[in-house]
Amino acid sequence: MTNTFFQAFILLLLVTDPFGNVPLFVSALRMVPRERRWRVVVRECLIAFLLLLLFMFFGRHFLAALQLSEIALRIGGGVILFLIALRMVFPQPGGLLGDTESDHEPFIVPLAIPALAGPSALATVLLFSSDNTSEILLHVAALSAVAVVWLVVLLGAERLQQLLGQRAMLAFERLMGLILTAMAVEMLLAGIRAYVRSL
Repeated sequence: MTNTFFQAFILLLLVTDPFGNVPLFVSALRMVPRERRWRVVVRECLIAFLLLLLFMFFGRHFLAALQLSEIALRIGGGVILFLIALRMVFPQPGGLLGDTESDHEPFIVPLAIPALAGPSALATVLLFSSDNTSEILLHVAALSAVAVVWLVVLLGAERLQQLLGQRAMLAFERLMGLILTAMAVEMLLAGIRAYVRSL
């Protein structure tokens, strides 16, 4: 799907959208004691990373079990990415993932899943499944680098939101949404071209 580390890194960064998730993490962790927040962030990032890694390694077997072709997944993934991108460019009242107000410590949902390891991210790493060892290593390295970005951004989520302000965060998310829209269309067109060639 992607031939370079940079392409894989940028794609994963866009679909997991750590900067766009800053307000979600700040809101979800509001009721968590301050001294525990960093542990919750590290735990949720680790869960999301392991889940995406699992899908990356066993993606082909998952597709085979469901009798799905890679072409169908590529087109479906492109559609999902496009819808997520539209919600980034045109924000909805409940945000990308709906209302997240809660009076208890979040566990897995909604921070690890679907905030970081959402449908678009899972579909993307499924497309990264490969029999080529060098490609697998490249994609694992890209995912690991993205996970480091998650940690850096989300551990400083409160400071980042205070520093940049709500408007700057919203503008940045819309810019990422615009880039993701183009990548989603490209993925969709690649899937259609592959389908036409298979006829």
